[in-house]
Amino acid sequence: MRRELRDALEEAGVTLPSLGLDPLSCTGPNPRPLIDLGRCDMATARGLTILLREHREWGRER
Repeated sequence: MRRELRDALEEAGVTLPSLGLDPLSCTGPNPRPLIDLGRCDMATARGLTILLREHREWGRER
């Protein structure tokens, strides 16, 4: 899933530099893997915000 998310974000022009799987969430008797979206700069955060808002508006028009 992490790779699919990374690929989809890159196709949309967004790169999260430290996108990864949180190793601690994969341990224990009932592992619940979490994807760590990591740290990003302001330009990336702005681009992701714009992308999400555009998608929200597109969804309303359907």
